[in-house]
Amino acid sequence: MSDFRRALFGSIAAGFALSASTVAAQDGFDLDAIIEAARTEPAITVYAVTGKIVETAAAFTEKYGVAAEGRKVNEADQIELLIRESQSGNVVGDVSVAADVAAIAAQLTPTRIVESWVPGDIEAKIAPEWRDPLVLVNDPHVFTYNTEINQTCPVTNIWQLTEPEYARKVAMLDPLVKPNYADWFNQMEMHYDGAMAAAYEAHYGAPLETSEKSATAAWVRAYAENQPLLGDSSSVAEAIGAPGQDDPFFGITSVAKYRDNAASDFKLGLCVGMEPFIGWLYPGPGVIAAGTDSPNAARLFIHYLLTEEGIAPQAVDGKMSTNSDISLPADEPSGISDHMDRLMTFSMETAEADFDARQDWQDFWRLHYSR
Repeated sequence: MSDFRRALFGSIAAGFALSASTVAAQDGFDLDAIIEAARTEPAITVYAVTGKIVETAAAFTEKYGVAAEGRKVNEADQIELLIRESQSGNVVGDVSVAADVAAIAAQLTPTRIVESWVPGDIEAKIAPEWRDPLVLVNDPHVFTYNTEINQTCPVTNIWQLTEPEYARKVAMLDPLVKPNYADWFNQMEMHYDGAMAAAYEAHYGAPLETSEKSATAAWVRAYAENQPLLGDSSSVAEAIGAPGQDDPFFGITSVAKYRDNAASDFKLGLCVGMEPFIGWLYPGPGVIAAGTDSPNAARLFIHYLLTEEGIAPQAVDGKMSTNSDISLPADEPSGISDHMDRLMTFSMETAEADFDARQDWQDFWRLHYSR
């Protein structure tokens, strides 16, 4: 973290910490004590990127007798709210679910605006890389095609998306609006650049020669110059999978949109054979506002989201719990659970580097997309 950001956010976070009355330290976890203490605290508000947080909060309240309200708030707005509320000393959002992961790691956790807490009875079931800050779920974003037009995926290699055939024919979220896509580029360069170079050579039969700093940068440039269709999650899924199209888009979208195969007769299909990966897993952190008046209720909610009951509304959309005891439902529509080893995994260890590089990747994208 830069000295500038430490100074800026350190001053914001000063004086805000979870109440000393919070029970159940990691070495003495007692769920019953947390529940008892939570019932004496004010109601909590939970920010999350999914609208399903409303029903999850209602189910939590019914189960524990602890009042909770869920509010759908996008990734960037959650960060803004958490910072402003910490500045003012007036915390509204007690729990944040799946906010901007790089901003959580680089800005809010180090400066104590939020706390990351892992329940002691579940900690051993969560892989170490998902514990600090705590990741509740991983959201698969996958390369997707229209099964009504193609019996199998028409794309077998990521470099095909830079070719004339796919100019203005790929749909995705805008990296300037959804910075997790700019973070995806950085994660690719840091951890999968060799795989990107190998995929180029496998596709073209010769090693990549480029003036760019990496194989990933060469791909991002060529891909941006092919001008993908940029939209929100609904418009991207519709461009790819809406039925009755003669020439649908190829694209990348969250597996959560595959529910539209049943709800709207969409034809979304998973590209299981793409190289070097079929998509990527985006982490969804779960953190607690350090200035909350309800630390035990907030922790109880985090615990609830790490149970099969608590995460069920998101699991049906293909979001993978970091609790290894929890699997996706058998009827999850994308079938992603059979292909997890083909997904690019985000490294939380370099999330701060993603934040530092984000503006550079967005500028790089803007420069080449507009040409």
